[in-house]
Amino acid sequence: MISKIDINSNGYKVDEPFRKYVEKRLGKLDKYLPRKMKKGTSIKVTINEIGKNKSEKYDIAATVDINGGKVIVAKDECTNVFAGVDLVEAKLTGQIRRYKLEVQPHRQKRGLKKLFRRKG
Repeated sequence: MISKIDINSNGYKVDEPFRKYVEKRLGKLDKYLPRKMKKGTSIKVTINEIGKNKSEKYDIAATVDINGGKVIVAKDECTNVFAGVDLVEAKLTGQIRRYKLEVQPHRQKRGLKKLFRRKG
C-alpha cells in the first residue's frame, strides 16, 4: 500500500470519507509496480473546481512519483468527485502496467526448447 498520498484542493472541501476513499483506491496501485520501485513511491492528488456555481465540474489530477525517477500523470473532469477518482485510478493502472512492461521484459521460456530438441 502506498503510504504517502497528498490531497490538495481548490474550491472543494476535502473531508475524511473522501480522504479514506482516495487512500483506498489509489493506495492499491503499488501492486502494479516493480518490486524495486514500490518503496519510495508517492501520489499527489489535486482537485480544482471548474465553473462559478457550486456543483459544476471538478478537474481531478493525480501524479505518481515512482522511485526510479518516472512521473506518471492522469487527469479527468467529472461532476462527482468520487467517480472522478475511479476514472483517474483506471488511467493510472493502465499507464503503470505499460511502464512495468518497459522496465521488466517478459522472461523467455527456453526450458521447453531444451526438452524437445532433436538429436541427430
